[in-house]
Amino acid sequence: MNLRKAANSLGLLFVGLVLVSPAILFFLWMISLSLKFEVDNAAYPPILIPERFAWKNYTGVFESNRFGLFFLNSLIVTGAATGLALLIGVPAGYGIARMRATKAAVVVLIARMTPGLSYLIPLFLLFQWLGLMGTLLPQIIAHLVITVPIVIWIMIGYFETTPLELEEAAVIDGANRWHVFRYVALPIAKPGITVAFILAVIFSWNNFVFGVVLAGRETRTLPVAVYNMLSFEQLSWGPLAAAALIVTLPVLILTIIAQRQIVAGLTAGAVKGG
Repeated sequence: MNLRKAANSLGLLFVGLVLVSPAILFFLWMISLSLKFEVDNAAYPPILIPERFAWKNYTGVFESNRFGLFFLNSLIVTGAATGLALLIGVPAGYGIARMRATKAAVVVLIARMTPGLSYLIPLFLLFQWLGLMGTLLPQIIAHLVITVPIVIWIMIGYFETTPLELEEAAVIDGANRWHVFRYVALPIAKPGITVAFILAVIFSWNNFVFGVVLAGRETRTLPVAVYNMLSFEQLSWGPLAAAALIVTLPVLILTIIAQRQIVAGLTAGAVKGG
């Protein structure tokens, strides 16, 4: 029995390694590109670990491409869009779950599945008419199209699996609906809120389409800044890879720090529902 269990564990580990190995390989190759001079990046056969490291690729990104400003823009847009999405989405998910509003849930799902490009033209015309083009506000509002459906959909699924007994007991004790939500439902839903928060941050931080159309020269976000490093005359792989890693690093660190909460949020609903 122990041998069978060990074999199953090894088999699961092998499958997991096979599935994640391409992503790990690409990430290691990006690190390698970012630490090499252009001579080494163009070498054949390819060099994975260079003899000397080009740290200037990282310092050059901040010195010549105003990445500090674009990093701050990304923080403002992502932070505001995620905060507003949680403020709107958590109560909305709770209401839809408790009222069993299936049609509303379907509308949220459709909004989640609809490509962002479908909203881009009307939003562009609206912000142009309002004279807001080139500021951060249009990007924050546009990112709500992505973040709000994510938060609502996750919270619907989570609240549907949480027990009603505690809420019913609070109502019997004289609590109104707001008190039940604030003091009973929200503490129980913290793991689900964490998952919604992480996913909203990831999708907002990595969004490119809204930024490239709605942003101005001073309000670009990091994905747009990396795209603007591409040139038909010269393509420097080292600085480009360094910039891409800088864009990825905050989300990666956040995910690593909150990985326990993410796992708890993804599994707690199923456990409570059982």
